[in-house]
Amino acid sequence: MAVVCPECDNPIDVDTDQVEEGETLQCEECGVDLEVVSIDPLELAPIDEAGYDDEDTPRMREEDDE
Repeated sequence: MAVVCPECDNPIDVDTDQVEEGETLQCEECGVDLEVVSIDPLELAPIDEAGYDDEDTPRMREEDDE
């Protein structure tokens, strides 16, 4: 199955029978490291140097922490 790299839109062929959630792949075009976050449907997310890319995760405000 082909998915699109979330960074450069390059198609990446992934055999869903050969990968598991949590596994990492690398885009051959841009070199970004990607994590398989879902198998059905197949979804990849970029991993930054500090860990996971949490760009879509809402951040807690300080007053919500109380």
